[in-house]
Amino acid sequence: MENISTPYLLLLLVLALLFTFHLQTIIRVECSNLNYTKYRQVSSLRLERIQRHLDKINKSPVLTIESEDGDLIDCVHKRNQPALDHPLLKNHKIQKKPSMMPKEMNMNMNINIESINERSGNRGGAWQMWHQNGTRCPKGTVPVRRSTVHDVLRAKSLYDYGKKQRRSPLLFRRTEPPEVVSGNGHEHAIAYTKAGEEVYGAKATINVWNPMIEVVNEFSISQIWILSGSFDGSDLNSIEAGWQVSPELYGDSRPRLFTYWTSDAYQATGCYNLLCSGFVQTTSKIAIGASISPLSSYNAKQYDITILIWKDPTIGNWWMRFSDNTLVGYWPAELFTHLADRATMVEWGGEVVNSRANGRHTSTQMGSGHFADDGFGKASYFRNLEVVDTDNSLTSASNILTLAENKNCYNIKSFYNNKWGTHFYYGGPGNNPQCK
Repeated sequence: MENISTPYLLLLLVLALLFTFHLQTIIRVECSNLNYTKYRQVSSLRLERIQRHLDKINKSPVLTIESEDGDLIDCVHKRNQPALDHPLLKNHKIQKKPSMMPKEMNMNMNINIESINERSGNRGGAWQMWHQNGTRCPKGTVPVRRSTVHDVLRAKSLYDYGKKQRRSPLLFRRTEPPEVVSGNGHEHAIAYTKAGEEVYGAKATINVWNPMIEVVNEFSISQIWILSGSFDGSDLNSIEAGWQVSPELYGDSRPRLFTYWTSDAYQATGCYNLLCSGFVQTTSKIAIGASISPLSSYNAKQYDITILIWKDPTIGNWWMRFSDNTLVGYWPAELFTHLADRATMVEWGGEVVNSRANGRHTSTQMGSGHFADDGFGKASYFRNLEVVDTDNSLTSASNILTLAENKNCYNIKSFYNNKWGTHFYYGGPGNNPQCK
């Protein structure tokens, strides 16, 4: 074999270096409020795959609004929204409004608390951070929070972006709520209805705080779950909405309005917000995934949001209403199997991820970060828990059960009175001398 000349070797080396440089791009992923800064080598092929995915979910906007928190809110024509990319919704005709609203209860609501939309200067519209510069999306468009390459890179993979962690297949009693026994470090403090009841929706007013998150891949959620299906199988249907703090998903620690759905126990279907096709948005006022403002503070003014989810008795779609009677949109009945008929359980409450990243229980807070015993102004609350019955009427949720896996870390206490109906305080600080 002939000897390879030095110039030829140098040429091969240069070509190899150029090839390597082409394949690898150094990406800086940053979440400064958690000191989360990484330099990662990402192949250009992966970046191309990510960009193709972003091109699918980031639709061409009529107008883009830059929020004070750094979000870009794209005002997308309602016919171009991500939902209609779903194969089951190929010929879907957008339902402009529900055929009828649930019949409301007449309760004494003389409560000295400001809902997000009732604060001075903001009557008639729910308040989110992107509203603060005064710009709104035009009529006929829906506001969509724009996703970025960095958002995707914070996820474990492109496939996992926008999805909840897949649950381990665990067996449990039919009377137990499915989310509670999911494992994988998920801990809860929840109230729930008995399994097997006919339910067609649920409502609650949810206190909004800014809990501390210790590790970037942990989160703190306060939400409603609408559930149906076999809880010990792979066909669980779930519709979810509330507020969450998730640095991995959003890149910051702000509480944000969120939605979620799945028709196969979180295995392959569904996602947060509008990060996959499915949820049909109808309002131009509310951006799902956008941050909520103002927030409650300890021993000071409290703020809350009201969420109502119910099944349209005529069309069958599951609608969501937010705070000031704003109809946000709906989950089409076509997305589901069991929920195409009805729900069989409702849950209300908090969920956190305890990753034990430092060899101990996380200090990630639930709710306000204070235990239920501390009460109003200190502990977080859900009030006026209601369910939609077979007559499309809202009734107070009675005979609810409560559960917290580790009461020394997070707990819950339920009550009833004429003003707040069925309600509860919940939450906790996580790591403390009694929390193992």
